[in-house]
Amino acid sequence: MNRLALNRREAAMAEERKTDIIIRADGNARIGAGHLMRCLTIAEEIRHKERVVFWCADQASAELAESRGYSVRVLGTDYRDMLSELPRWEAWAQQEQEKPESLRPTILVDSYYVNAEYLQALRAYGRVCLLDDMGKQAWPVDGVINYNTFAQRESYERLYAGQDRLAGETALYIGPAYVPLRSQFIGRKYQVQEQVKEILITTGGGDLENIAGQILERIVNMKCRIHVISGPYHPHGAWLEEYALRHPHVTVHRQVTEMAALMEQCDLAITAGGTTVYELCALGVPFICFSYAENQEALAEYAGQQRIGRNAGKYHREPEKVLAHMAELVRETMADETGRREMSRKARALVDGGGARRLAEVLETGLIAGADGTYIVG
Repeated sequence: MNRLALNRREAAMAEERKTDIIIRADGNARIGAGHLMRCLTIAEEIRHKERVVFWCADQASAELAESRGYSVRVLGTDYRDMLSELPRWEAWAQQEQEKPESLRPTILVDSYYVNAEYLQALRAYGRVCLLDDMGKQAWPVDGVINYNTFAQRESYERLYAGQDRLAGETALYIGPAYVPLRSQFIGRKYQVQEQVKEILITTGGGDLENIAGQILERIVNMKCRIHVISGPYHPHGAWLEEYALRHPHVTVHRQVTEMAALMEQCDLAITAGGTTVYELCALGVPFICFSYAENQEALAEYAGQQRIGRNAGKYHREPEKVLAHMAELVRETMADETGRREMSRKARALVDGGGARRLAEVLETGLIAGADGTYIVG
């Protein structure tokens, strides 16, 4: 029996189990909800929700997954100290051994606080797949996902060549074919308008420095309606709402369920360099981006270099300079209809919208172990 047939047989057997996909991710006021949101997007494409359980460090992290109808195991640990949770994994594994039908689960990990020791330990409990945004080191895992458009498969092949991972090769799922977009972002018909009348500001739920507010103060007089996405974890949500009360043309959105519709309503967006960039690209909304952490630098720089969007720079290194440059870029982009149309065209060519479905297939079929890194299109 060949490897793919074995994987499919294993997937068929797994259908008999209540849970065989574990997603380890956190989201809270300090780190925002981005990690959880992209994992939830992947989970939504898995055909049977009962197969999925989220493992979270604390109840604050668990609430979002619970609100979407998923089972959650709360570890009661510090999300920044992932080694401290290993005894919980061991206790769970002891319980699982009592079930004769038990199969090794697939474990998707999405955290910037992982280390090699933690990931190697997890492999005793299942096949481990890591969402990796950086591509700077080889991890001891069965599969690696980096959906960024600047990620190069060849670079990953060199990085992982000859690495001793104790159990076969690491499957590579690299490039924008794997961008996990929600279905609401697919197949919409956005049109670039002659004039910019509505602007969107989105800086992520973990915006500790209130970058959204600082941007707002610099563009509030540009004669546009301004929408600010605050999100449930935004630490300065109350400040933003109070500001909006004094400026009737500013609207703060705390609980957005139809994000694509809100983005589509806007003529220009200002965004941090995370997954939101790909959502804007899928729609074709012209955008100005910036980075506020090292892991966002590459995407913001790539967008600017390729004229997919405009890059205001590295806020985390030169905040005042970036905020001033951002205000200039807003004025320039508002006046440049041709440039906005070209950005929209290039952005829409980046992603096809099937990434979440492909990653769900990876988790469902067990293709991580021994896979050649290609995706299956159903």
